[in-house]
Amino acid sequence: MTSEEAVQIFRQTGALLEGHFILRSGFHSRQFFQCALALEQMPTVEKFGRAIADKVRKLGTTTVISPAMGGLVIGQEVARQLGVRFIFVEKEEGKLALRRGFKISPAEKILIVEDVVTKGGRVQETIDIVRAHAGNVLGVAMVVDRSNGAVDLGVPMFSLISLKVEAFPADKLPPDLQKTPAMKPGSK
Repeated sequence: MTSEEAVQIFRQTGALLEGHFILRSGFHSRQFFQCALALEQMPTVEKFGRAIADKVRKLGTTTVISPAMGGLVIGQEVARQLGVRFIFVEKEEGKLALRRGFKISPAEKILIVEDVVTKGGRVQETIDIVRAHAGNVLGVAMVVDRSNGAVDLGVPMFSLISLKVEAFPADKLPPDLQKTPAMKPGSK
């Protein structure tokens, strides 16, 4: 699957939104990738999951881990396509944590899968959790890399869509965004 084909799926499903959005990172943007809309149809989930799995298959992953909520659907499908275990981290007292009895073995070969990465904060939290449990982070895979490769998490990164989407700090909005009411369509 090419990046253009993936973007086309976002457009066809109404998952590429235009306007004024506040991202989880706190930055503001004219575009928002609402992966939940793109991933509500299982044939699309399967296509995206297969495309990501094909990019990372050579890593030898034994477990896929995703941050909840956004990464759950695509993370589980990538794990299914690879034939490996799937676990997730979720918020506990405002921070991500490994819960529900999930365990990570020392040196376990782990791939982190997320839906969208802008600054990489939730992925970095997930990396830290895996490493705190002595797991081996082989890489990070995502549907959309909004940084166009600018985010460096210290491990190999793989994406279906990699593009630079303008993002602005709240105190440095361009005039058009200052005049447009902001929406926060993502998760908190």
